[in-house]
Amino acid sequence: MQEEHIYVCLPYLKRGKNPHILNISPPLNMKPRWFKNHVAYTMAKYGMSMCVLGMAEEFKDDGISVNALWPKTAIATAAMQMLGGKEALTQCRTDHIMADAAYVVLTRDSRARTGEFLVDEDVLKDVGVTDFEPYSCVPGSKLLLDFFLDDDGFDLHAMYDSQKKETQASSPETPSEGDVAKTFEVLAGTCSKELVDSVKGVFEFHLEGKEPGVWYLDLKNDSGSAGSGSFPGGDAGCTMIMDSGDFVKMFKGELNPTQAFMGGRLKMKGDMMIAMKLEKLMKTMKSKL
Repeated sequence: MQEEHIYVCLPYLKRGKNPHILNISPPLNMKPRWFKNHVAYTMAKYGMSMCVLGMAEEFKDDGISVNALWPKTAIATAAMQMLGGKEALTQCRTDHIMADAAYVVLTRDSRARTGEFLVDEDVLKDVGVTDFEPYSCVPGSKLLLDFFLDDDGFDLHAMYDSQKKETQASSPETPSEGDVAKTFEVLAGTCSKELVDSVKGVFEFHLEGKEPGVWYLDLKNDSGSAGSGSFPGGDAGCTMIMDSGDFVKMFKGELNPTQAFMGGRLKMKGDMMIAMKLEKLMKTMKSKL
């Protein structure tokens, strides 16, 4: 909510019987890792969090409670589906947990607690909730932890580092020389008019590590094509920057694109909607690599 809107509402909040303001924003965490690769997003969220601190103190004498609420785990939203498709949603909780936690916060005495950064699961535990499986999109699934919560023991980046080590332990061999080229050979053979009609996008892959280089995948023109170098037809709609080994693992189905993106192992520039369509192609290639 913009600051000017708060002050428009202020006279009504002051007359309210139990006035609350609840921002959906995270606890303030000044570790540089939470700014790397997504400075604008972090600044926007932290701006809302700082409003909680300021308004809580400013409106305390009026009995207006101002708090922030943030999810412990990833929530199944349109944004998550855009980032990782339906597969990513299986590792999320439904938005019902945030709704229930918000209800708890907004119905308690506004003069009792203010200026707090709250986590949905903790709020519900405080009122006796012990079973959180009903909130899972797929009960029993391993959930993706959300950003900004490492000070509470939920270090998202550490989780991805751990997953990377597990992947390396299960398949300790590094991609052999030429694996990227082999992947693009399969990509070129997979191109078709039907796929072009479905995706309608051009991708560039800027790869680092053992097999550095630039490659393109054209799923916008004619029957599609793939090859080494920058896209010859001009600017690509989406550019992906990642380690060459991670690139091969991603197309083999050994690395989840959403987790790679959220963990900083995959950087994307350009049209995110086009990027999400690429996941369909990854699924068709999994059995061919």
